[in-house]
Amino acid sequence: LVGRAGHRAVYSNGSSGLPGDIAGNLRQLRRRQGLSLEQLAQLSGVSRAMLGQIETGKSSPTVALLSKVASALGLPLAALLAEAPASRCRLLSKDDAQRIALSGGLFPTRQFTSFDAGSGAGFYELHLAPHHRQEAAGHLPDTRGCLAVSSGYVEMTVGGQPALSLGEGDAVLFDGGLAQVYFNPGVENAVAYLVLSLARNGHGLD
Repeated sequence: LVGRAGHRAVYSNGSSGLPGDIAGNLRQLRRRQGLSLEQLAQLSGVSRAMLGQIETGKSSPTVALLSKVASALGLPLAALLAEAPASRCRLLSKDDAQRIALSGGLFPTRQFTSFDAGSGAGFYELHLAPHHRQEAAGHLPDTRGCLAVSSGYVEMTVGGQPALSLGEGDAVLFDGGLAQVYFNPGVENAVAYLVLSLARNGHGLD
């Protein structure tokens, strides 16, 4: 940080090793055709109770049983065995964020994701007390940083260059491999969001 200072349930037949997310697939396909459990039971010859257990993941069906269900739905068996796509989003709850108190509480930080050589990016919420100056060591050489000010004012110095003044809504891209200094010149707390990531192919701020 600055300051240097789903589990997915897989239901399968134990003997055959059936892959896929059978419970979710069956529930979705049945509902898509507007069928109740009772109606599907009548069409497939599989009891309503058994269908309910499959949909809730409480039963591991055999291939023969699944074939009956798939036939009743007018679908190939593979439709019930298909793997669910990997999730493309992840909730970062405010309650799960790690809270870090730096500089005696004058620079409290919430860490949503940490940044290191093995991670894609680090995401932080920074709070800077009035008139507080915070120094931060540089990170890896090919690190790219982006700081966006949500409220208040922040003066930021990167690698000893002249300070940049950022107000609410302002943002700056910077070389995260260089040392940084954050200063709040205002009389109220400043809040900013920081993202650190490794530059692609070493192309700096492009």
